[in-house]
Amino acid sequence: MYQPFVLSLFLYFPEDKSEYGPAAITFIIFMIGAILTMRLIIKVSKREAQKAKELEEKLISGQRTQGNSEH
Repeated sequence: MYQPFVLSLFLYFPEDKSEYGPAAITFIIFMIGAILTMRLIIKVSKREAQKAKELEEKLISGQRTQGNSEH
């Protein structure tokens, strides 16, 4: 009963198809921004993981040398 009314609140299909142009351009701009942001996050995450791995190796090797000097 209320379904057509509720759907009409969220869906809008313009008669004039030229209104799709600005929406498509905006979508493309935001999609490119999202992809670039995702790539930046992945790059920073890999860099941080490498730093953490180096720090872990440094701590482990420091414990080994410290453990060997006690004996």
